[in-house]
Amino acid sequence: MFPTLPPSTQDELEQLAQRYGRPLVHDAVLDTPGMFDPLNRTDRFGEVCMVVRRRNGNLLAIKKTFYPPGAYRLPTGGINHGEHILDALRRETYEETGLEVNVTRFLAAVAYHVGSSEANPLFYTFAFLLDEISGLLQVVDENERIEAFREVKPADLLLMADYLNGIGTQHSSEINGDWRDWGRFRAVIHRLVWEALKAA
Repeated sequence: MFPTLPPSTQDELEQLAQRYGRPLVHDAVLDTPGMFDPLNRTDRFGEVCMVVRRRNGNLLAIKKTFYPPGAYRLPTGGINHGEHILDALRRETYEETGLEVNVTRFLAAVAYHVGSSEANPLFYTFAFLLDEISGLLQVVDENERIEAFREVKPADLLLMADYLNGIGTQHSSEINGDWRDWGRFRAVIHRLVWEALKAA
């Protein structure tokens, strides 16, 4: 899937694709002059994107306390070095939502390059569709700093992507970078998840 990843991670991704379906694979080139969180984090090589589908068919979006106004997005969580992707997915889903879920589909896998597609990727996102089984929607780990949840229709993902992509430039000490760059980075997975769900 991504030859720049360690062989063990490549093997794990292949196993996940066989079990949960072949994801959309995308190389995204980011036009950013500087780094920002999470691209500058050294404690992780990538993240999982939790596409939590509630029982009414809506998807779960979150906004953190320090985000720009209206900047809701699909929840994500870091994959620690040495941690299995599926383990990170289950851990982060519980920490951020408190819900018990069933992993339904492997939707998308993205490698992010800065400046050129020839450059080695700096970061990866792996998105999975998760169906709610039980539990009470709540933030278990307060360090996540989630301010609010919102339910969105799958068709709204493109609007969310456009909103994130249109965030204006402003430096933030919270992400050690510019919100404009962050928004364009975050928009990528929303478009891919929309495309994967539409194709289902």
